[in-house]
Amino acid sequence: MDAHRIGRGPAGARPAALALVGAVYVAAGLAGWAVAAALGGWAPIPRTLAADVAATVVVFAAAQLVGNASLYDPYWSVAPPVIVAAWAAAEPGDAARSAIVVALVAAWGVRLTLNWATGWRGLGHEDWRYRRLRDDTRGRLPFWAVNLLGIELMPTLLVFGGLLAAWPAVAEGSRGLGPLDAVAIVVTVAAIATEAVADLQLRAFARDPAHAGRICDRGLWAWSRHPNDLGQIAFWWGLWLFALAADPAWWWTAAGPLAIVALFVGVSVPMMDARSVRRRPGYAEHMRAVGALIPRRRSTARRSSGGR
Repeated sequence: MDAHRIGRGPAGARPAALALVGAVYVAAGLAGWAVAAALGGWAPIPRTLAADVAATVVVFAAAQLVGNASLYDPYWSVAPPVIVAAWAAAEPGDAARSAIVVALVAAWGVRLTLNWATGWRGLGHEDWRYRRLRDDTRGRLPFWAVNLLGIELMPTLLVFGGLLAAWPAVAEGSRGLGPLDAVAIVVTVAAIATEAVADLQLRAFARDPAHAGRICDRGLWAWSRHPNDLGQIAFWWGLWLFALAADPAWWWTAAGPLAIVALFVGVSVPMMDARSVRRRPGYAEHMRAVGALIPRRRSTARRSSGGR
C-alpha cells in the first residue's frame, strides 16, 4: 500500500469534494477558453488542441494540490461534448448531422460523468490504477511527472485523436444525411446503451450482500468480461462512421479509435483482469469461459464464485 496519503482534506466530505471538482473544471474551462481566444489566428483544430491541453494542465495542478489524481477522471467525458459543441457552433456543417452528433456526444458525456460521480467517494478515493502507478514508479520517477504525462496528458491526446472524426461530421462535411449516417446512429446509440446497462448491472450486482466476493456474470457480463469497455470502444467507432458519412476523405481519423482500442486491449483490460485474478478465486476460469471484450457466452450454466 502506498504510504502517500490520498487526498488532502476530509476524505468523507463527498459533497464538498464534488463541489471542488466542479470549481476546478470551471477554472479549466475558462483557461481553455482564454487560450483559444488568444490563438484566434490559428486553424480551429490546433487551436482547440492547445485549449484542451491548457485545461488539462489546470486539472493536473489541482490534482497535485489536493493529492488525488482521480480529479482528472471526469475530464475524459466532460471535455468531448464541450469541444464538439464549440466546433459545431464555430464552423457549422450539415445542420442535421451536426445536431445529431452533438446530441449523441453530449448524451455519452453526461451519462459517463454521472457514472463517475456516483462511484467516486471523495478526496480519499483515488483509482486503484493510479495507486499502483505510485507504487511501481516510486524511487524511479516523480509521481507528478507520471500524473501529468501518463494519467492526464496521454488520455487527453488520445481522446482528442478520437474526436477528430467529429470535425467533418459537425463542421466540414457538406453531404446530407445518408444510409451510413443511419448505421453510425445505430452503432453510437447501441454503444451508449451498452455502457449504461453494463454499469447499472454491475452496480446492482455489487450492492447485493449475497454477491460479496463473487464474479459479476449476469446480463451483459455473462457475454463479455468488460462490456462497458466494449461500449466505450464502439462509441468512438460510431463517431468515425459519421466522419465517413460526412466526407470520406477523413477516413484516416480511424487512427483515433484504433489508439483507444490499443489503450483498452493493451493496458486497461489486462490490468483489470490481472487484478481480478489476484483478488478473486475462480477468475482465471472465468477468463477462459467469457471473452474479454467480444461477446462470447459461457459454455456452461455453472456460475463461478469470485468477483470482477
